[in-house]
Amino acid sequence: MEKTANRPGLDNVLMEARQMTSDPWLNLLGLINGFQITQAIRVASTLRVADHLNDGARSVGELAALTKSHPDGLYRLLRALAAVGVFRENEGRMFSLTPMGDCLRTDSATPIAAWAEAVGSPYYWQTWGHLLHSVQTGENAFQDLNGKDVWQFRAEHPEYGATFDRAMTQLSRGSAEAVIRAYDFSSYRDIVDVGGGQGLMLAAILRAHPHMRGTLFDQSNVVTRARAVLAERGVIDRCNIVGGSFFETVPEGADAYLMRVVIHDWEDDKAIAILKVCRRAMRETAKLLLIERLVAPPNEVPAAKFGDLNMLVLPGGRERTREEFSDLFAKSGFELT
Repeated sequence: MEKTANRPGLDNVLMEARQMTSDPWLNLLGLINGFQITQAIRVASTLRVADHLNDGARSVGELAALTKSHPDGLYRLLRALAAVGVFRENEGRMFSLTPMGDCLRTDSATPIAAWAEAVGSPYYWQTWGHLLHSVQTGENAFQDLNGKDVWQFRAEHPEYGATFDRAMTQLSRGSAEAVIRAYDFSSYRDIVDVGGGQGLMLAAILRAHPHMRGTLFDQSNVVTRARAVLAERGVIDRCNIVGGSFFETVPEGADAYLMRVVIHDWEDDKAIAILKVCRRAMRETAKLLLIERLVAPPNEVPAAKFGDLNMLVLPGGRERTREEFSDLFAKSGFELT
């Protein structure tokens, strides 16, 4: 299991956006009102404002015409986001990109727009509004609200599923290079990416190691959209695409098996079941590589701990400590190294 850090400066960015002060009341008020920033960013992303600013500053009138928005409503949105650093407001109601706003471009090197659109979507938003139920009962909020799990829901609502898959691809792009720098894949000749989505992480590994072949494995409705991602990155000729359920089987016989933020989606019993399926498919010399967040000691690293709440209300899984991962591995026929 490879421990990977959160994006550099993430917590600092969050602190700046909340305009933290020495006043506890104001700090708490900023946290309480954080939902407003989430929805404002989601709207700006949906309107592709950052794409329209890619070539330079534009007036709010120009942006309103390009995004088919009300000029005054759009101005009020953009000036609010400029106040927290997403855009910059210049004289004459002109707006331009900031480094944060640049991440909302659809072709950004560090994209995050699809994640903004996913977490601001009605189904996601309403589920977080049901957090009290999960805290009081320990039950999954999404299941209680909808009578089905979030995976079945997205399969039945392909517009939400496509946005989520795009978000996972974008987030993979943000971490792929860091993973390649952190771990030496050069000794492997064949790698299976289990639950690999549309294949961006696998594509990055294959591009960095021309001698290697790969297999992308995920649900059939997910991997159908992977061919374009792999072809665009020039690795489609070295990659098999296989659809299926990792609760039943995964491709056999590879040197290495990779799972990026898969196990955290599941409670222990199902996580162990997935790991055992992988163990049965692996040769004795093969290795399983997990890329997951680790829950930090008390009072540190809020991103992983709020991510854990997200697991509680949506997929029904959990973020874990290093010790908890070690215990999962031991129960599944693995040893943490």
